[in-house]
Amino acid sequence: MHTNLVLTLNGHDRVGIVDHVTKLVLEYDGNVEASRMARLGGEFAMLMLISVPSEKYETLNAGLKSLEKENFTVATFQTGNTDTLNYTGWLPYQMEVNGADHEGIIHHITHYLAQRGINIETMDTSMMKAPMSGTPLFRMTAVIVVPPQLYVKDWQEDLINVGDEMNVDIEVSAYTG
Repeated sequence: MHTNLVLTLNGHDRVGIVDHVTKLVLEYDGNVEASRMARLGGEFAMLMLISVPSEKYETLNAGLKSLEKENFTVATFQTGNTDTLNYTGWLPYQMEVNGADHEGIIHHITHYLAQRGINIETMDTSMMKAPMSGTPLFRMTAVIVVPPQLYVKDWQEDLINVGDEMNVDIEVSAYTG
């Protein structure tokens, strides 16, 4: 039997962090089921779902916590199965947001989604400079799951209106995996 745990780790970026952490996971016969990693402002952040034989859970957890001695911030917690039974029947969509960067874009969009009971599965945001003008441009991509009782045309049109109010373009399409 296997046990799942979620690891969050962050610290000053340097070469070899992923190699170091995954070697530790492998030493305890663990497997990385899913992960997200990014370098943000000179810091490295890692989020992993790890599956490990149940009898090795405690020793892996202790090994991961020992990374704190290397100036990483580490948090682990045991989680349930990796299935998505809570969202059975919900409809997945891909959402893309683009426009001039300004404060509040993420909050306004996620607030709209939360009010309608729409769940965010994944979300990535970034800012880059426009090639000619240097204007800061915002970009968000997300996968969302929508309760089946919501009429797609209504929530999509309202979401696009939220984008219009913030002067950003929001496109929603069926998620194809």
